Amino acid sequence: MRFAGWATLLAAASVVSACGDDHDHAHEHQRRAFPSTQLPIPSRPLVWGDVNVIATTDTHGWLLGHQKTSWPEPNYSGDLGDFYSFVAHMKELALEKDVDLILVDSGDVHDGTGLSDGFPAGGVDAHDSNKFLLDLPYDLMAIGNHELYIYANTFDMYTNFVPHLNGRYLSSNVNITVFNKFGEPESVPVGSRSVKFKTRKGRSVTSVGVLYDFTGNDVNTTVQPVAEMVKEEWFAEAIKEEPDFFLLIGHMPVSNDNWPTVFNAIRAVHPTTPMLIFGGHTHIRDCVQYDGRTMALESGRYMETIGWMSANLDGVSKHENISFTRRYLDQNRVTYEYHTTTSNRSFDTLEGKTITEGMLQLADKFDLSFQYGVAPQDYFLDAAPYPSNSSVLTLLVAEAMPYSLTINNTRIDIPNIMITNSGEERFDLYSGPFTKNDQLTTLPFADAFVYIPNIAFSVANQVLPSLNHQGADEKRSMEYVEREMEKYARGEVGMRYRRWLQEMDRRGAEKRAAANLTLGYVTHDSCPGVGDDVAHSPQPFFDAPDFIGSNPPSVSDDTPVDLVFINFIQDQLLEVLNSVQSTKNYTDADVLSYTPTLANAVLGLYAQKFWN
Repeated sequence: MRFAGWATLLAAASVVSACGDDHDHAHEHQRRAFPSTQLPIPSRPLVWGDVNVIATTDTHGWLLGHQKTSWPEPNYSGDLGDFYSFVAHMKELALEKDVDLILVDSGDVHDGTGLSDGFPAGGVDAHDSNKFLLDLPYDLMAIGNHELYIYANTFDMYTNFVPHLNGRYLSSNVNITVFNKFGEPESVPVGSRSVKFKTRKGRSVTSVGVLYDFTGNDVNTTVQPVAEMVKEEWFAEAIKEEPDFFLLIGHMPVSNDNWPTVFNAIRAVHPTTPMLIFGGHTHIRDCVQYDGRTMALESGRYMETIGWMSANLDGVSKHENISFTRRYLDQNRVTYEYHTTTSNRSFDTLEGKTITEGMLQLADKFDLSFQYGVAPQDYFLDAAPYPSNSSVLTLLVAEAMPYSLTINNTRIDIPNIMITNSGEERFDLYSGPFTKNDQLTTLPFADAFVYIPNIAFSVANQVLPSLNHQGADEKRSMEYVEREMEKYARGEVGMRYRRWLQEMDRRGAEKRAAANLTLGYVTHDSCPGVGDDVAHSPQPFFDAPDFIGSNPPSVSDDTPVDLVFINFIQDQLLEVLNSVQSTKNYTDADVLSYTPTLANAVLGLYAQKFWN
């Protein structure tokens, strides 16, 4: 089996303990226990410049960090309290070096773990967990697409989060409709369109915060296309005066998206002004330089990666290239202590400890440690082939859905085919206690399951392969490209993230053979030098189809079956169903509720039955 050698490969790593003898932090909280394994030391100190930026993006509620012991999880085992202490120490270093240090975030704070999604009925996603982000000294934050799927979440950000940023929460092309003081509906920016400020060292900065051309937003929110945004009068006015540098943030990938549109609009007015750009959304580590006086950085996902950029601006003429550096930091205490020259005893700050304790109290309030069962093994999203016994996708559709969706269901005796999109699964499922937090981490979405009855098996059995458009030629077709673009516009980033992993796996055969490397990201971007702070061996990657389904029942072709599917794919499925048969034109009116069980409860119900 391909995974049998991982433990052996990792055991020989050149590492340092994440929890030494001088550590004075309490260990009574299992969810916050430091990894019992050892973590690799960063390869070299950070390079500081006149202006330095620490960047996060796509945190998605992962504020308690990654606390599983299976690799590569220990690499990302710090929590937001640790990150606070890191930032505090880095600010002290910036004072000692007499340079600027700025902290930014590029959006997507919703949807991902129990801390954000485990709220009781009647609550709002991430309302409580976001309060801990407000404890961080962010200079700038930007809106993400996950802030816009549900109007209540957007309104909560507008009402309870944005005011605390004092004009530094940016939503340059995103509006929300609210009632004004006259009781009339009015479309207004969720945050600020732009902001101008001075750094501690007195440098003038102009910032905008841009969301990519997202189309999956809820009613009463609007996203203006980036190409239209740069033509707005407010944009021209914002960039009219030349700052010492532009600091652009936004939930938009730095490669293969519209950052060049913003860059070119500014370059048309200011041909040489330095630009520092921080993107997000595709969950990858990436860096691009659009010219010699610009760097654009994307800092991964899920509090796995902390981005670092430095630039030397002083004494550089307008005709010279700027000296930039970038680094992708693994989010853990070994990383933090190394770069702040602290130890376990001297690293923690009072504020950092307070944040950690507050998050643990919230986890207790949400009952996130409630245990459904004990997972017998690791199940992987991308590091195991689908279908296989090690695939979490196989676990979901071949075992968990057929059981959980038929509990107390009057249609249990009617044969069925169950279909969902593979993007419904968000993360690996690791061996050991399977808790409420694990349930929401692995599959956080509260999507419903619906069905269409009385579909001939021969017809229903064509739907899944048709959804996946099997065939090599199909993936090269213009229609396929258009569908990919449409899914991307709605917010689906799995295809880009998985392509990144696939390329990493393709390049990684040589590094995987090196027994002194732990599993993790191995980044190849277009910026000069090595970006990863720690050298890793890449995880194996196996491609999976966009849509996955249960094992078909053993029935004759004309047997009527229930076609069960997640409501998130309803429009696509109806289109396909109508293309594989002509007996009837199926519409939304033919779709019925199959079960009150939502997607984010499926794995927990299965674990209660089979993992106890």
